[in-house]
Amino acid sequence: MKIGVISDTHGNVSAWQKAIKLLGDVDLILHAGDVLYHPPRLSPGEGYDIPELARLINKCPIPVIIARGNCDAEVYQELLEIPTLSPYAFVYFGEKAIVMSHGHALTNERMAEIASRYRADIIITGHTHIPVVERIGRAIHINPGSPTHSKLERDGVPIATVGLICDGLVQVLDLETGEEVSALVTG
Repeated sequence: MKIGVISDTHGNVSAWQKAIKLLGDVDLILHAGDVLYHPPRLSPGEGYDIPELARLINKCPIPVIIARGNCDAEVYQELLEIPTLSPYAFVYFGEKAIVMSHGHALTNERMAEIASRYRADIIITGHTHIPVVERIGRAIHINPGSPTHSKLERDGVPIATVGLICDGLVQVLDLETGEEVSALVTG
């Protein structure tokens, strides 16, 4: 089982393409929301093309499951042929139970409750643009950060990130280098 985890692409085609290149041999891609649109406080940046990103996601040879983010307006969702699940997506992949939500309305306490109630092994969120891999209650929580407007910096330079779940390891990877930023072993 190999799962790619991405969030907060905000309409950026080049970020999606880099993520697919890095995660190309995964069995599934889980997108934690804010897929196509960007909020007014963020500049769209180079590579911003909503229709093209929707086309690439629709044509992706890897199955994609999406949880709706706070910036995922209905008008843009119509471009996607993939259902956008809200507020949670429940994924059972192999032996793992995964709960995914954009996370903009979740506290750590609420995530622990959800993990317990649904016997989740992994909880995936996005929204903050800050990568996190941590244990919350019975589950491992991963926020893959963002491949576009990352708030994680190294020497003052933003580091674009994505996540990978593979062989009992939950990781956040640097999108440019593929190097591990953080990780935890699933139990």
